[in-house]
Amino acid sequence: MALSTMIHTHLPPALSGGGMNRISAVYAHQGVASDTKLNRGARRLAESLTTLLNLNIEPLCSRKNLQYSNWDSFDDEKHNTPTTSPKEMIADKWRELHGSSDWEKLLDPLHPWLRREIVKYGEFAQATYDAFDFDSFSEYCGSCRYNRNKLFEKLGLSKNGYKVTKYIYAMSAIEMPQWLERSRLMDTWSKDSNWMGYVAVSDDEETRRIGRRDIVVAWRGTVAPSEWYEDFQRNLEPIGIGDAKVEHGFLSIYTSKNEFTRYNKSSASEQVMKEVTKLVQFYQGQGEEVSLTITGHSLGGALALLNAYEAAVNFPGLAVSVVSFGAPRVGNSAFRAELDDLGVKTLRVVVKQDLVPRMPGIVFNESLQRFDDITGTLEWVYTHVGAELKLDVSSSPYLKRGFNPLGFHSLETYLHLVDGYLSAESAFRSSARRDVTLVNKACDMLVDELRIPQCWYQLANKGLVCNEHGRWVKPRREPEDIPSPTGEQAHDLSLRIEMQESYKCCMQAKNLAIC
Repeated sequence: MALSTMIHTHLPPALSGGGMNRISAVYAHQGVASDTKLNRGARRLAESLTTLLNLNIEPLCSRKNLQYSNWDSFDDEKHNTPTTSPKEMIADKWRELHGSSDWEKLLDPLHPWLRREIVKYGEFAQATYDAFDFDSFSEYCGSCRYNRNKLFEKLGLSKNGYKVTKYIYAMSAIEMPQWLERSRLMDTWSKDSNWMGYVAVSDDEETRRIGRRDIVVAWRGTVAPSEWYEDFQRNLEPIGIGDAKVEHGFLSIYTSKNEFTRYNKSSASEQVMKEVTKLVQFYQGQGEEVSLTITGHSLGGALALLNAYEAAVNFPGLAVSVVSFGAPRVGNSAFRAELDDLGVKTLRVVVKQDLVPRMPGIVFNESLQRFDDITGTLEWVYTHVGAELKLDVSSSPYLKRGFNPLGFHSLETYLHLVDGYLSAESAFRSSARRDVTLVNKACDMLVDELRIPQCWYQLANKGLVCNEHGRWVKPRREPEDIPSPTGEQAHDLSLRIEMQESYKCCMQAKNLAIC
């Protein structure tokens, strides 16, 4: 049985067109049909994979070191405390937190200021899932459900102090298994493109707190990362002018465009670089210190590396860093060396039990470097980049054990583990504040004692509303939430007109003063 049939992402089934049929019943409903041939095959696959990859996954019955014998008291304790701690002023330490010293002495033990920043960027990446329209019966399937001015407000991220300035759309010139969400309807907003992320920038208050004007790019992951095992292992293609090579599928999503499409007349690369260029030039022109932080989960982490490479080439001296979660390998050792030479700082957050960070190159990878003296540099071998923060599902008393690739790869599982991480030798921190309930948004990872339903995150009534006649219907989107490239162009035009008018007023005032 192909691995692609066994492993799926954490995307909310209620938001995806296929509902629960996208998620193997082996993992979505543990214990149901446990004696079927499919389950026996799954267990055999799990055993072989854990042996091959040294995942050290515990059986379901071996939950140990649970901190609570009375889970009702846990509810009372957690439900009556805030989910975040007060923000610290980190302006004096921002370069270290941004990776200037490759996070040396900040990861083990994990510095509390760095923990908060990792969670912040992880929540920016999670927003690309929470706001994505997965409903294949929606004419807007594959788009963002909200316009950029409402995105953070709708998702409760306004507290982070950033403003979204641009949405990014992507397509692929090659067949990419299941990465592109499409509507089942004939008349849709786009048959070629998906919303893949956004660009945001810190506001004045957050800029003072973190010590610089921070531009963020957040990239969305894919629907079926398991397909990398079959499709993304072999094909590396050149990038840049040296020996660097990257996986052809990732590069295709990042660079593909077509004049006959509505949303990808320019590629994702061109869209994001145009916006980053505008923001960097504007804020540096104001005399401000500027950083670029790129984040993403799963496929989004791969796109983040490609984005960082291009940004570093175009902006020498700009502080560029990547914070990725559960990201696969992207390129060869020459690609890693070029990123290092360009000054790109990469922090990879990985979960030990997650299979995706081990792909592509599940066998032939950077571990072969020990044989360089014999083989020479192998240009076709995939290699990870940057520093690694390694997490372990078994460290949390709130998470189930057993083979659960859906839960292991979920970004919410990652953020839960980051929030509770102190050091490689320490227990899960008792003062962790992030809401544990979020872990089960799109998977079944929390222990049953917490009584949190699996895959609970969905639109109310799965998106249906009762109209004035008492009929349940799909609502129409508000005009401002309908994806429209002409709308963005109109916004840019109005902004240019506003700037021109402001310039005219200034000149008139100057002339009057001279007179």
